[in-house]
Order: sequence, then structure tokens, then C-alpha cells
Amino acid sequence: MALVAGGAKNLGGLISTQLAAEGAKVVLHYNSNATKAAAEETVKAIQAAGGEAIAVQADLTNHKGIVEIFDATVAKFGGVDIAINTTGMVLKKPIPDITEEDYDKIFAINSKTAFFFLQEAGKRINDRGKICTILTSLLGAFTGYYSVYAGSKAPVEHFTRAASKEFGARGISVTAVAPGPMDTPFFYGQESPEAVKYHSNAADLSKFTPKGLTEIGDIAPLVLFLVTDGWWITGQTILANGGYTTK
Repeated sequence: MALVAGGAKNLGGLISTQLAAEGAKVVLHYNSNATKAAAEETVKAIQAAGGEAIAVQADLTNHKGIVEIFDATVAKFGGVDIAINTTGMVLKKPIPDITEEDYDKIFAINSKTAFFFLQEAGKRINDRGKICTILTSLLGAFTGYYSVYAGSKAPVEHFTRAASKEFGARGISVTAVAPGPMDTPFFYGQESPEAVKYHSNAADLSKFTPKGLTEIGDIAPLVLFLVTDGWWITGQTILANGGYTTK
């Protein structure tokens, strides 16, 4: 039984479908009506392939919403073995232009949601369960204008280490994956054509990918490995970016 926060589309959608293809029963979360259709399409695709899945809407910046998606997973499938959080918000702005509203919103999504998702997973996941969070390779980069984006993701590295230490006695592994700039709308919405060109050539392996960027197909199998055969890896944040950056 797997719960995928932000599991409707893009990377989250691919993770949901790949988990289902491996035999997992999947609850995929979506945030709002804007992603409802995508969530329903992903559920239909899983069911058409012979898998089991449902979609659940919730605002995860509210702790109540996090409890609700775990409740829905337990109610539908009897428990949770795998919990993956792919949710996030990106903001690219010079520090002088960042408002208090910007700061509060991005930390609510990237830090608060991540912490309370980990907390609830620790309470609800079955023994020998697996937890994984999607972060960003900008944690290892010296790049301008991403101060509150990378800053709001940075605490989750520590949350991951701390949770792995606290939950390890129950055989639970806790990891994070930090992709490079990905070929998704999540990336392009913040970038100028000049910045896209730079990022598309910044990774050592750029010329071997269609657009020079990290592909969701590069990340989903890594996440799948960490929550299955790779259970011995815990407390780690793995930067997966083709050599875009390292730390």
C-alpha cells in the first residue's frame, strides 16, 4: 500500500503508475481542482493496467489535510507501507523582492508540509515501511535568486536524517531524492529563455538527454528502488542530476 503526495501528474504521476505496475495499491493525493482531472486520469491509467488506485484531495499545508490522506489510505487499503512526498513550490526572485507572503507560502509548502508528512508517516506507516521526500539539487548549488526555494527545502535534509534515526528501530527507512532542474512545467514557469539554456547545459551528462535537463524518467526509478530493494539506504539525501551539482 503506497501513498504518494502530489501523485497526480509529472514526477508524482509517474511514481504512482510505476508503483502500481510493481503491484502496489496506490492512493495518490492532489492539491486542488486544478489538478483533479490529472489525478483522475492517472487513476484511470493505473486501473486500465490492472492496478488499484484512488485519488484524494487535500491541502497539505494544513496538518488536518495530511491526517486525512493517511486516513484515506488506511481506510481503503488497510495500511501504509510506502509514503512518498513529491509536493513542492518553486520561487525564483532576488532577495530584496521577496515578500513576507512569498516566504510564508513557500515554507508552508516545502518545509511545514514535509515535516508533518514525515511525522504522520512515522505514526501510521507499517513496520519495515519506506518514506521518501523529493527535494532539489539546488541544495548543492551556488545559484542566485533561489534563496527561499532552496532555503525552504534545506531543513528537510535534517528532517530526513532525524526521522531515519527515530523510526529506524521499527525497520523504517527514510530517504530524500534531490533532482536537478527537471523537464516539467514546474521548472519552466520560473525561468527566462536564457536561464533555460544555461540549466540545459550545466550538467555533465546534458548532451545525453533530450533537452539537457533531468527527466522524470530518471528520477522515478530511483525513488522506486529506495522504497523497495534499496531499503538499506536510510537518512540520506541523494542528488540525482547528471552532474549538475554535487555536495
